[in-house]
Amino acid sequence: MTEKVEGTSAVAEKAHSPAQVTPEKRRALGRGLDSLLPSGPRMVPSNPSAPVPGVSSELQAQAARVEPGDEITKIKLDRIDENPYQTRVTFEPAALQELAESIRVNGVVQPIVVRLSSTGRFVLILGERRCRAAKLAGETTIPAIVRRVSDQQAAEMTVVENLQRQDLNCLEQANAFARLSRDFGLTQEQIGQRTGCSRASVANYLRLLKLPDSVLAYLKEGKLGFSEARVLLQLNDPHSIPYIAKEAVDKQMSVAQLIARVDQANLPPEARAVPQAPNPIDPNVRAAQTELERSLGCRVRIHDRKGKGRIVIEYARLEDFDRVVEMLGGK
Repeated sequence: MTEKVEGTSAVAEKAHSPAQVTPEKRRALGRGLDSLLPSGPRMVPSNPSAPVPGVSSELQAQAARVEPGDEITKIKLDRIDENPYQTRVTFEPAALQELAESIRVNGVVQPIVVRLSSTGRFVLILGERRCRAAKLAGETTIPAIVRRVSDQQAAEMTVVENLQRQDLNCLEQANAFARLSRDFGLTQEQIGQRTGCSRASVANYLRLLKLPDSVLAYLKEGKLGFSEARVLLQLNDPHSIPYIAKEAVDKQMSVAQLIARVDQANLPPEARAVPQAPNPIDPNVRAAQTELERSLGCRVRIHDRKGKGRIVIEYARLEDFDRVVEMLGGK
């Protein structure tokens, strides 16, 4: 049963255009990597009818905007509580304002999804941007679909929705996976199955949470990314991570420069010297190298010379070795 707000206007018929998604560019050297190795979360168009690989059809149906037979009702915004499992913590003010302007003209044309709490209030599942923008636009009610789902289903739906629409900050993604593991006891394999990610990708993101707080702040602010974080995790001395991370941010180091800096820091004191500037790396090679590092969770070197060369995979622990062998074997 859904609760209706009396005396409200009908929901507008025009569909609000979803954000344009730029198709992922394929690079010459990286062509075919996806068929060899599992990849991390990808940005895909917001098409409710298009299946997401690896995500159960049941969960995708729950995360869809509107299902056949769904009843859309108006709910007062002040009766809706925040989603406790929201994975996105940063919302671009300019984008919210743009959506608010659209709402002023057309109304909220895509219903949000909520569930009824034991207190009689509603808890948001999907549509936080629309709720925030509706408040900015001066709306007091919002069209909504009320679903009966468990806490775990609500959390999974939130993660899947964000994966379907736009890339999360790598720290937000890591925290989302950690929440599924901590609150519901899901293994990395189970998290991957429910969200369409490989187990290795889930493990790679969860490792980011081992970084010091100061480095996590850089990730949250976008000053460092996933690739830089993975390089910092390979420092032999954990106490040096905050200092080298700050150096990387202050000097705006590229990934290649940061790798050279970490390699130098990992040398014995007597072997350390002033690092030499790395040779320029072809952008296609760098892109393929980064994609492999993201998938494998290990440092990767691609030595390419006129289309010939070698790929070197470095591992620091036996568990990394076992994981890479398992992935390459397609198990």
